[in-house]
Amino acid sequence: MNGAFYIAATGLRAQQGALDVTANNIANLNTSGFKRASVRFSEMVASGQATVESVQPSGVASSGAERVFTQGDLRETGGSMDLAIRGDGFIELMAPSGRSVLWRGGALKVGEDGFLSAANGMSLRGMIAVPTGAQDLLISADGRVSAIFDDQTRNEIGRIDLTMVRDSAALSAIGEGLYELTDGARATTLAAGEDGAGLLVQGSVEASNVQISDEMVTLLLTQRAYAANAQVVQAGDQLMAIANGLKR
Repeated sequence: MNGAFYIAATGLRAQQGALDVTANNIANLNTSGFKRASVRFSEMVASGQATVESVQPSGVASSGAERVFTQGDLRETGGSMDLAIRGDGFIELMAPSGRSVLWRGGALKVGEDGFLSAANGMSLRGMIAVPTGAQDLLISADGRVSAIFDDQTRNEIGRIDLTMVRDSAALSAIGEGLYELTDGARATTLAAGEDGAGLLVQGSVEASNVQISDEMVTLLLTQRAYAANAQVVQAGDQLMAIANGLKR
């Protein structure tokens, strides 16, 4: 009977993790550029005496949350400093530590050092310097960035390239819509429009790819699975109580 407790405990833990992931997806329904996560489950087989602390018992385990990098809808904002990607590529940013992080776009700004950067202050890896006196920026679909001045003259000041990661499992989310490559993973830098990297869309932002109807169905199924495992624990407790109450 102890085995039933341990097996149900693994189910409760796995379903609790799945509930957390689904809740986080729903919470980020309106977060620009957010990519939903999906939980995978796998079977566990006990090796030796089963205890929750020392040896993994039979039952189910969560193999972790995997990001789903499907394209979110592009929402037009009209802002010249808003930028989205229609495709699978990423914009490479330079973190304060010097490491590279990947970004799906959003709000841009001109940093204190005069370089084009994301709203979080991280400069674009291309280090595009915006000239003093520039009144506006024009970003073409292929990534070319031009500065527009008062007299309506236009000068090209740089280009935003895109980074392609063929294996989405090689990406690790670090928050704020940013991702890092896992150790040993490789990425390819391409011009926008090349080899499926996608095109840049100025004046738009990418919406979350969360579908609330799908998440609600997943939430209900996970809750039912959690309740089923809880009932196994309850049934096991009742049987143990009967056994302990038997008299010789």
